[in-house]
Amino acid sequence: MGEEEQNQNSTESITAMKSSLRQAIEDIFSLISLSHSIKVFTVKWLLIRKKLEELSSGLMAVENCDSSQNTTVSSGLIPSVLATVNECHNLARSCVDLSYSGKLLMQSDLDAMIAKFEGHLKNLSGMYTAGILSQGFAIVVSRPGLGACKDEMRFYIGDLLTRMKIGDIEMKRQALVNLYQVVDEDERYGKLVVEVGDLVNVLVGFLDSPEMEIQEEASKIVSLLSGFDLYKGVLVGAGIIGPLVRVLENGSELGKGAAARCLQRLTVNSENAWSVSAHGGVTALLKICSSGEFRGELIGLACALLRNLVGVEEIKRFIVEEGVISTFIKLARSREEIVQINSMEFLQNIASADDPVREMVIREGGIRALVRVLDPRLSTSSKTREVALRAIEKLCFSSQNCVNMLMNYGFIDYLFFFLRNGEVSVQELALKVTVRLCGTSEEAKKAMGDAGFLPELVKLLDAKSYEVREMATEALSSLVSIPKNRKRFVQDDDRNIGYLLQLLDQGEGISGNKKLLLSILMSLTSCSSGRRKIASSGYLKNIEKLAEAEVTDAKRLVRKLSANRFRSILSGFWHS
Repeated sequence: MGEEEQNQNSTESITAMKSSLRQAIEDIFSLISLSHSIKVFTVKWLLIRKKLEELSSGLMAVENCDSSQNTTVSSGLIPSVLATVNECHNLARSCVDLSYSGKLLMQSDLDAMIAKFEGHLKNLSGMYTAGILSQGFAIVVSRPGLGACKDEMRFYIGDLLTRMKIGDIEMKRQALVNLYQVVDEDERYGKLVVEVGDLVNVLVGFLDSPEMEIQEEASKIVSLLSGFDLYKGVLVGAGIIGPLVRVLENGSELGKGAAARCLQRLTVNSENAWSVSAHGGVTALLKICSSGEFRGELIGLACALLRNLVGVEEIKRFIVEEGVISTFIKLARSREEIVQINSMEFLQNIASADDPVREMVIREGGIRALVRVLDPRLSTSSKTREVALRAIEKLCFSSQNCVNMLMNYGFIDYLFFFLRNGEVSVQELALKVTVRLCGTSEEAKKAMGDAGFLPELVKLLDAKSYEVREMATEALSSLVSIPKNRKRFVQDDDRNIGYLLQLLDQGEGISGNKKLLLSILMSLTSCSSGRRKIASSGYLKNIEKLAEAEVTDAKRLVRKLSANRFRSILSGFWHS
């Protein structure tokens, strides 16, 4: 046989094999379409349809391989696939027409069909593993457009699943990258990930892959899925917690971060927190936080996850007994925002409503670390300062000793700075903490008066927010209960008292705020200059109106002012 004749025969063979491969793909599509019409044995036909979708994706990849690879696969695999598809088509037609001889026999036949398709998929996977097919030639199914129907999206996801199952490492990696992109950009794909085949189980299996890139990409996808409440139960049901903990122990830094983020979302449920602990997750997280080997983002995520875990009392006790409180206080001094925020929130959670742990935090330098975050000279974000103020409010007013430590570390000056200059959210928190501090001791009130709190609180009495007005009035009422502060308030600005009287005329009815304003004015009558300024104010009529309206506090105030005026008249008479 001449060379020309050999080439012609080879060409004809390749053409025949390509035609056979194309026929198999078309027959599979036809069978998938027919299967949607079947109303009996629905579970088994669902399994068959999933196998057919995987097989069609794999054969389409084969179709785009070079001619020699195409022929090798087609000559061995395609004839048997065609025979199985034809056999299955006959079964499908019988189910559509309800012309089968018996239910048990049909169930047996369908089980045999599922096994045959599974065998074809294993054979195709083996060819990739053996290198007979290379992913470099495999067709890439185009991602559906924005307006794609669910069937198109499902087919795309099914194709990615096939690549994850039968592809080599690079094909698996690229399939995972593509899957992450579509789920990240369109949440409808998240639902399909849960629905299509055993994709979730495949992803969970990849978390234990020795290939770091595969492990990382799988970690990113499950972390993304965990952001949807509907899928959390599916992930946990697939046994994801143990593999995620193993990623925390042995994965790359990127993989550890994705695993920590996923576990953080799953451990809102305390049962899942127990599972993390049972798999050794707490020890792995403490190692991340204390080793000093990792960047801030991972440490911050580890702190955030531990914050969830300490909601379980036994886990909290274990962490405390490990002696790592000082580690988290050190992290609260970090220059990285995510580390600062999450470590401070962790300290707040672990010490909240637990006096011995709170004392431990204080003893290890927790108060100093929290106050330092508020230093206006540091370039700290408003969010970080908010977290520090909340932690101080929760942890540092438990005893007079704590309050004294706050004052010794310059906290009052920092608090005053943010009450005057802070962004709205920080200012409101500073005001809330101001109210707490006012209720601690006479020394604190005196120090706040000396620091200049009185005029700043007056400015907030007419704020738009009712809550702010109420807190400012409460704080001012507390501060002027001290003689030194009353004298300062009256002397600092002649307009202060007139302003308080003006506020009584605002149309809010007899609110708690007005009662506090009357209480402040009553306190101011304890000093002669205060009484004099109230009595001589052009707004005195506002108190008189309230007294006429039978407001008890206003009536008491009018009686006191009248009694003092009468005493002054008598005093003048006897000394004349």
